Amino acid sequence: MSTFHRISRFFGSPFSTASTLSSPKHSETTLNLNQGQRKGKFVGSLDCGTTSVRFIIFDQYANIVAQNQLEFPQYYPNPGWHEHDPEEIQQYAELCIQNAMKELETAGWAKESVKVIGITNQRETTIAWSRNTGKPLCKAIVWTDSRSKNTVIHYEKKLEEIGVEVKPGVWRKGKDGVAALREITGLPLSTYFSAIKLRWMLDHIPDVAAAHESDDLLFGTVESWVLYNLVGGTSSSLHVCEVTNASRTLLLNTTTLQFEPCLLSFFGFRSSILPRIVSSSEVYGHVSPDVAGGYLAGVPIGGLVGDQQAALVGNKCLKEGEAKCTYGTGAFLLFCTGDEIVKSEHGLLSTIAYQAGPHAKPVYALEGSISVAGSAIKWLRDTMGFIEDAAGVNTLAAKETDTGGVYFVTAFSGLLAPYWDPGAGGLLIGVSQYTNPAHIARATLEANAFQTRAIIESMKLDSGNDLQLLKVDGGMTNGDLAMSILADIGGFTVVRPEMRESTALGSALLAGAAIKLFGWNIADPETLREVNTKGTTEFRPHIEDKIRRRKWEGWQRAVERSKGWEEGVDE
Repeated sequence: MSTFHRISRFFGSPFSTASTLSSPKHSETTLNLNQGQRKGKFVGSLDCGTTSVRFIIFDQYANIVAQNQLEFPQYYPNPGWHEHDPEEIQQYAELCIQNAMKELETAGWAKESVKVIGITNQRETTIAWSRNTGKPLCKAIVWTDSRSKNTVIHYEKKLEEIGVEVKPGVWRKGKDGVAALREITGLPLSTYFSAIKLRWMLDHIPDVAAAHESDDLLFGTVESWVLYNLVGGTSSSLHVCEVTNASRTLLLNTTTLQFEPCLLSFFGFRSSILPRIVSSSEVYGHVSPDVAGGYLAGVPIGGLVGDQQAALVGNKCLKEGEAKCTYGTGAFLLFCTGDEIVKSEHGLLSTIAYQAGPHAKPVYALEGSISVAGSAIKWLRDTMGFIEDAAGVNTLAAKETDTGGVYFVTAFSGLLAPYWDPGAGGLLIGVSQYTNPAHIARATLEANAFQTRAIIESMKLDSGNDLQLLKVDGGMTNGDLAMSILADIGGFTVVRPEMRESTALGSALLAGAAIKLFGWNIADPETLREVNTKGTTEFRPHIEDKIRRRKWEGWQRAVERSKGWEEGVDE
């Protein structure tokens, strides 16, 4: 087991409904004598994740003043399918806001203390709704959903045989067509991205197809939908998409920061369905008095950002060469490349890290995405019944000192970076009569570490730099054993902050900067020097190199056996 410098308290499960309240220290406050409530200056962050929503209220130092978290329903109607009800996301988000604001008032703070809010969200998840009614036309297809394998195969064939018209009369096809797609978007064809999910909707859901033909269709990612509703829905008709989320659609030109016309033609989309592109930090509108119980009526919404980019900002990894990995439902490692788009040759994605304002230059990143991290623990809990809560995976895994030769390739919906195999199948291998639940729990934690290492190995090849230290955040990092295993298998030091709500903090920083609250300026990291300065815990590798190497070789063999399990067809 790895050693670490300081034992910190074990935080609660990311999957549980939580509500936390504390009084901020050293914040700007005044006393409202008429109401007996103090007026402070706080920033709210609405974090719309894959399995839960939360609303967190921060002070200028990133102390949490109040928060509320609620899980919302998940739908798995067929193998490989994962859906959300967009209206339920909105309902739970508004209830979360109300609960947190009530607790803020219970603690003696006036609701007017919240000066601005930001929104961060699960990316790629695709929502289609009616321009006329403002209602969803179907359930949202979640980023983890892999039903569109055959759609990917169809467009791979189209790219191979016909190509994409990058300029009038100029076609690129075959390998050159694949390269053109990467040059424009930074992304490969994959079930992961929004354009493929939207195309599946058009091909299989009559209401969506009819709305597209009648020009009644609005397409967006989760932040588009939530913002649309918070500012009044059809009464305001604010239809926008933030640039980091747009960069995950497979439609955005990451150089021009506009949707690429040749890709709309390639996939067969009308331009009228698309939202307007906005930056990560600006005032987009104000909260309607008719939502969230009126608690935030008139409050500006000043920050929008995809959850993984939000965590990059929340960790203050704002300069070239800084990296973080967030472990939630999935796991996502982002490496900031500054104002340069770096094209990966080893299976990583070129993406937009953030844009600090409508006139600011974008900052870019390399990303490695793992589709299954915390969701594997949720599977152990909810489906297999091995543990009672998510935190219990560490307790169970600690009963054994190794996996007993078991490897768990957690390819519930294929494999993302750096393998990019939508047909990969989940695989438990090395199972024997000796195997017990503790071995499988430990193999689950090791799977997370192996996939992280695979991404870092690719980043090393792309950048020429050997990572010595990795900043981490997210619910899965609450477990000391999970982080020790990550350090052992990765062979690098893992640094875990005491305040781990980096995703929510990132959107809060962007929102605060939009109205110049506390003097925050994302383009000037020095203005954030007093934000989240609490301590960290370090986990250092302990096992011998030869053991690490043997484990890594075993993992690679297991991955090869999982690849190509499910073969798709061109529909």
